[in-house]
Amino acid sequence: MKQTLQLRISQHLALTPQLQQSIRLLQLSTLELHQELEQILSDNPMLERVDDPLDHSIRLLADGAISPQGTQPDTPVPNDTGSAAGEDTDRPFEGGDGADAAASGEAEWSFDDVARTSKAPEDDDARPQLEAHETTLREHLLEQMRVSVREMRDRALLELMIDALNDNGYLEEPLEEIHARLPEELGIELEELSVALKMLQSFDPAGVGARTPSECLAIQIRRFPKVPLVTRRRALTIVEQHLTLFAQRDFNKLKKILDCDDEDLREAQAVIKQCNPHPGAAFASDTSDFVVPDVIVKKTKNGWQVMLNHDVMPRLRVNALYANILKQSKGEGSLTSQLQEAKWLIKNMRQRFDTILRVAQAIVDRQRNFFSHGAVAMRPLVLREIADTLGLHESTISRVTTQKYMLTPHGMFELKYFFGSHVATEAGGEASSTAIRALIKQLIGAEDPKNPFSDSKIADMLGEQGMVVARRTVAKYREALKIPPVNLRKSL
Repeated sequence: MKQTLQLRISQHLALTPQLQQSIRLLQLSTLELHQELEQILSDNPMLERVDDPLDHSIRLLADGAISPQGTQPDTPVPNDTGSAAGEDTDRPFEGGDGADAAASGEAEWSFDDVARTSKAPEDDDARPQLEAHETTLREHLLEQMRVSVREMRDRALLELMIDALNDNGYLEEPLEEIHARLPEELGIELEELSVALKMLQSFDPAGVGARTPSECLAIQIRRFPKVPLVTRRRALTIVEQHLTLFAQRDFNKLKKILDCDDEDLREAQAVIKQCNPHPGAAFASDTSDFVVPDVIVKKTKNGWQVMLNHDVMPRLRVNALYANILKQSKGEGSLTSQLQEAKWLIKNMRQRFDTILRVAQAIVDRQRNFFSHGAVAMRPLVLREIADTLGLHESTISRVTTQKYMLTPHGMFELKYFFGSHVATEAGGEASSTAIRALIKQLIGAEDPKNPFSDSKIADMLGEQGMVVARRTVAKYREALKIPPVNLRKSL
């Protein structure tokens, strides 16, 4: 086959850089968006952020003094456009041609024109707050060791045991393995490690240094004050020998093994419930994860209305100083492309929040019963319904509803929470799966603890309300709600 050169003309669709940036910004979460903006601001000198996150922080002056004000007054930028002094420089950017709009300050963008006032110095929040040092489990145990142990050799062995604990306060490594790792020239016997472990188990919090959950609970039960001897022995027997049966709530077999009645077993159960299976968890330094809502729903005279959360909306504008330099150079140089990129970003940011607001309002309009009556009134909703209403593609709705959160009177929810499949009813209608999960949670919350409902019973009860739900569907929804099965919900 002979190789030849051919010229062929064809047409194809391609995403422009501006459209690619718009799609990328739309699918980012609030945290990812601010991280993206920080990178863009560091790369593009034509773009600046008006709402400095460090506005209210404490800063050091050149002489070492503390300045309570994080921002300095803006220095007037010389402008040869002939604009009058005092002209408003905070008008939204309308995407004017060249650097005229940027030089006159019209490149700033914000959904509100409310000035952010700084807090008064006398306010409590204006004072610098220093975070207190959190004591770790190791520090807490070492402090007790310094008070109660004098011999240096015993302290060294105790510190060895403390360093081997995990975050929950358990000793996962066997003593034999710890002993095998020690140098032989130290002459440490296995019995010395056992004594050090016993001393560690006498420290606070109770249960620290245990090797198994049974041992952890037993240590705590032995240290409980004012517990009758018979009840203490019965509780110890349960946690040391029959902890599996107790976890499975097989109370009939436990009563038969322990030769006791319901009242005796109930007293032992109350003692065991006072124990903490993770004694070291209280000293963990894990910070709680939280999300910031993108939109807020409030009830007004016109019904349920959605508004953007302005605290997470960055305020951007084109740098007036660089815009003047670009204008004086008559648009020559590398700043021209960066100015265009800054305009694109400001426009795409406006479009991002506008799309989020439109989608959130459309969701609220279709789920008004949820905001008035709760999750039991949720109606079925799919992405295509919102897409057809707004004239957008389903993929756009999917990007908008991913990792975007709405603050409602019922709590914080991801926008995807309001979309759910439907279940047929006997009347020929449809019920949302979210509403069915809420009904299941209500039924289980109102059940008799001594005689809880099985999944089949819950399915029959839902059927009495006109909802055709199979037993396996009830089990799937119950597991999604993290509700244990019927045998684990039963109590004495």
